[in-house]
Amino acid sequence: MRVCLQMYSEGNPAVKQDNATALRYFTMAAEKGNPIGQAGLGMMYLHGKGVEKDYAKAFKYFSQATEQGWVDGQLQLGIMYYNGLGVRRDYKMAVKYFNLASQSGHVLAIFNLAQMHATGTGVLRSCNTAVELFKNVAERGRWSSELMRAFHLYSKGATDAALVLYALLAELGYEVAQSNAAYIFEQKQTSLFNESEMFTRALVNWNRAAAQGYHVARVKVGDYYYYGHGTRIDFETAASHYRLASDQLHNAQAMFNLGYMHEQGLGMKRDIHLAKRYYDLASETSPDASVPVALALGKLALYYSVELVKRGVSEVSRGTVRLTSTIRVFPIVSYRAGIKHPDLTCGRLPRGWDQPPGPLP
Repeated sequence: MRVCLQMYSEGNPAVKQDNATALRYFTMAAEKGNPIGQAGLGMMYLHGKGVEKDYAKAFKYFSQATEQGWVDGQLQLGIMYYNGLGVRRDYKMAVKYFNLASQSGHVLAIFNLAQMHATGTGVLRSCNTAVELFKNVAERGRWSSELMRAFHLYSKGATDAALVLYALLAELGYEVAQSNAAYIFEQKQTSLFNESEMFTRALVNWNRAAAQGYHVARVKVGDYYYYGHGTRIDFETAASHYRLASDQLHNAQAMFNLGYMHEQGLGMKRDIHLAKRYYDLASETSPDASVPVALALGKLALYYSVELVKRGVSEVSRGTVRLTSTIRVFPIVSYRAGIKHPDLTCGRLPRGWDQPPGPLP
């Protein structure tokens, strides 16, 4: 319907632009409560197309469209508040409506928000936020269609061709492309490079994706340092990446890994109490963890009881110490799931949970 209504207001090779006809159709749609018609009618009054400019009526129709959640109405209300068209200029209200429109993926709203964050208009100035928003806009260009083309090539088994596209998009800064290129290198699914280079190239791309805030990539970087894939084994560096993923990105996998490393004293002081704390955090964070976390806590309880026996604690022999009061073993929320289905929306390749840190099989 939107296309049909806009044909006369904007014109195209098949239909000549006609303000009078556009106004008639927008009015008919608006009278029936259609938000597209309301927003279109608001545009006619805002710019004086086929009618006299009337900011009050434009504001009225945009408000009606916004009440029904229509993104164009939200955007135009933000523009009216930003420029003070028919209303008192109010940057905070402009931010509010730009935020609403950006949540629906409206590129102009995202761009306007980026400019406001860059200049500190109506919000505290934040160059980091502005860059993130500008990046979001840039990644919605026509070239973004190459991302889905690469995914379709991968789905059809043309892995090398997909990797070439992913590598190109990864250089342009697409986090999904960086992650997918890393995944292909990690699984050694390409014949374009020597097998000895795979883990090194995968680590480079995982690092790039992690720098953009992708929590799975951050955990992957930690895994590579833990196992020595594409780099030397470095437990301290692995732990630092797991800690970033745990503290900043709330990744349950990273919490579980930190618990294991505290339990074994790998890259940090051995501390079974901190180990248990991280295991508990993992169980509370992820809905996929009952079996691995319960097993880990069971092993921890067994280890703790053996330590008490070794120390010759007299209370254990008299039965006055209950280990379950210190190490609670009960079904907890689970942790490692199987391979997820591919996200067809963004074209991210499927990838499953890695094995927790520990001896390689």
